[in-house]
Amino acid sequence: MKVISNQSFGGERPLFGIKDTHLEHITITDGESGIKCCANLVCDDSKFYGKYPWWHVDKSLITNCYFAPESRSAIWYSSDMTMKDSVIDGPKFFREMKNLTLENVKINDADETFWRVDGLKLKHVSLHDGTYPFMFSRNIYVDGLTSDAKYVFQYCKNVEVHHAKITTKDSFWECENVTVYDSVLDGEYLAWHSKNVKLVRCHIGGEQPLCYLDGITLEDCTFDAACDRAFEDSRNIDATIKGRITEIKNPISGRIVADEIGRITYDAFAKEKDCVIETTK
Repeated sequence: MKVISNQSFGGERPLFGIKDTHLEHITITDGESGIKCCANLVCDDSKFYGKYPWWHVDKSLITNCYFAPESRSAIWYSSDMTMKDSVIDGPKFFREMKNLTLENVKINDADETFWRVDGLKLKHVSLHDGTYPFMFSRNIYVDGLTSDAKYVFQYCKNVEVHHAKITTKDSFWECENVTVYDSVLDGEYLAWHSKNVKLVRCHIGGEQPLCYLDGITLEDCTFDAACDRAFEDSRNIDATIKGRITEIKNPISGRIVADEIGRITYDAFAKEKDCVIETTK
């Protein structure tokens, strides 16, 4: 494998088309498309400042690297990539990709990140700020995620999440086949208009969660007091709730069991009343 070490590159496409190369201690200073149409790369302890520095790259490993705010839209149209122990300060990363793995990565501007990724694995990743990460992505596995970005996981399919803390607004909308374990989901309007969602030992916060769903399973989940109007117009519910839930409103079908229920509301807008609702106390 060829080695390029301790060099700086600027301008347009300075490393276009390189293959079978180990990049170490390099800097992409400015310009556009520093690394493009490449294959089989290893990049370590390097810094990226120019725009679009890593497009159309197949089979790569990135470790201990820094992507500055100027490196917006840095990694697109690439496949079979692993990134570890790195920091990203630029927006709109990771789009139109296949088979992407991140481990111990901090993303400080998560705006419009992870769009249309097929095959995404995250371990110990943090997302900060920005909107709409994960749009239209599928086949996602997460173990260890902290996020305060808005509108996370929309229009996603086949998602499995473990040990996450997500503070947001409108998460898991229009999703299909989602399972979340041992996580904190805090934000308004959780999982609206989704299909086949399962939450296991999760804590749910925010207003009006789990509405307009088709197929929602809860196992040993807990709710904040602010979670009112839950399950509105949701069908095929199988929910076991620990502790108290403030309000259940207009559920269509299934079964909800909670230790304690503050109130059950069926108003003039209720479509059907075929849901069994029980308390254990």
